[in-house]
Amino acid sequence: MTRIIGGSVGGRRLKTPAGVGTRPTSDRVREALFSALESELGTLVGRLFVDVYAGSGAIGLEARSRRATTVTLVESDRAAAALIRANASTLGLDRVQVVTAKAERWVARRPQGDAFDVAFLDPPYSMPVDTLTEVLVLLAQKGWLAPDAIVVLERARRDPEWLWPVGFEGLRSRRYGETMLWYGRRS
Repeated sequence: MTRIIGGSVGGRRLKTPAGVGTRPTSDRVREALFSALESELGTLVGRLFVDVYAGSGAIGLEARSRRATTVTLVESDRAAAALIRANASTLGLDRVQVVTAKAERWVARRPQGDAFDVAFLDPPYSMPVDTLTEVLVLLAQKGWLAPDAIVVLERARRDPEWLWPVGFEGLRSRRYGETMLWYGRRS
């Protein structure tokens, strides 16, 4: 499969949702994220990946292009979810499931399949810390995450330092301009 880094594949540019409601992860941050994941995991091959608050879907689609076995993208905006589906089709990516639902409701359900090995969460920067903490706790409690799953949060650099809830171990954080990536592991 072809990697997506750079916002295009085979000369085809990924479509992104219009407006200010979606803040796509920059190419630089996306490259750093996947380098860190591959350093930690060795490879994404055979891993189950979830992109919560998927927005443009670039992170989840990148994971599938790097041969994650299956990728689930959770996005509440119907137009953005349709765009993710169209991008996956344009790129010829199979085993990509797009769920149109609010993340807070989706995580409250019991999973139907296997637990995810990697979870990426990029909620709106305005999301209260309590809400994001609740989503993480439910991911673990409801069985969405494998026992040693890697969890990555994307937040604004100006946000307070992220404190992982009980059940998670902080691994590291990295700053890229105005973006912070917080890496943790389900413990």
